[in-house]
Amino acid sequence: MLGWLTASFSIAQFFATPLLGALSDKFGRKPILVISLAGTCISFLMFAEARSLIMLFAARILDGLTGGNISVAQAMVSDSSTPAERAKNFGILGSSFAFGFVIGPAIGGVLSKYGIQVPFYFAVGISLLGVLSSALFLRETNTEGKKVAEANRYSETFRSLLFILKRPTVGTAIFIGFLLTMAQFAMIIGFQAFSIDILKISTSTMGLFFAAFAIVGIVAQLSVPFITKMVSSRTFILTFSTLFCCAAMFLAGFAKGFLIFAICLVVYGLFNGLRNPMLNSIIADRNKQSEQGKVLGINQSYVSLGQIFGPITAGLAAACSVHAIFFLSAGYILIALLFTFRLRSKEQN
Repeated sequence: MLGWLTASFSIAQFFATPLLGALSDKFGRKPILVISLAGTCISFLMFAEARSLIMLFAARILDGLTGGNISVAQAMVSDSSTPAERAKNFGILGSSFAFGFVIGPAIGGVLSKYGIQVPFYFAVGISLLGVLSSALFLRETNTEGKKVAEANRYSETFRSLLFILKRPTVGTAIFIGFLLTMAQFAMIIGFQAFSIDILKISTSTMGLFFAAFAIVGIVAQLSVPFITKMVSSRTFILTFSTLFCCAAMFLAGFAKGFLIFAICLVVYGLFNGLRNPMLNSIIADRNKQSEQGKVLGINQSYVSLGQIFGPITAGLAAACSVHAIFFLSAGYILIALLFTFRLRSKEQN
């Protein structure tokens, strides 16, 4: 039931983000971002006050339906960046998300000592601060695109989820992101199982271990400006980093002790941190200004699908062994690696 509760957010987000992205193309990024953050604020309040399982699911589904803040924020970065700066700025945006994922659970763990509901009320306050900051200080970035954007019907926007994959470059990049997201979320399940069943480390140690993995990813994303100065081809960086991620996950499947396992995860975290900045900049560069929100929203929908199917397939692989999860993750990355070669050929053409 906890798994379904977690997945309900991603399922709702899958259906909502393309529409929210398209609406941000038509009516502007700022109002959609404010509405998305307000939905998150209300959902945390519902979660804190929930007295039934139905209310918990309602809270997570509401957060998913209004969870277009990621794709809208990406569209704002794309609007305000030149093609040469996009990878760098997407890296900064990604590192800010990663930092939130590191510091958030730490704060939640401390606050939970004062009551199980306290972390959720704190999240309400943070979300409300985001709403007020966006409404008062954020500048609208979509001033040109919304003049020509069309307000498509939801059915047309939803059909775009399939049609987008037919685009040679954008569709390939989105599909690669889907595969790599599945690999990452399968790896997370394997990480938890391996840490508990094989390494037999404590929960607190596992939390520090995972935090270190996330910090490595932040370092990688902050290094994007320096990497793109040395290597201009983003598809080459993507291919190179995907190759190392595949090797790291494959070797993790053979690990039996802490040292080898930790090295594999550090290598994976370091190169996996380059994934989103490269993919998002490739997708943004191949779109019209009037479609940035919709296409980045569709991309986020496929990320949500990866977040759903990754843990599910990892659970099936765990029926064989814990090590099989890492081989499964490596398999997803290998398929993605093959598609990066197709992406490189399209870039060269």
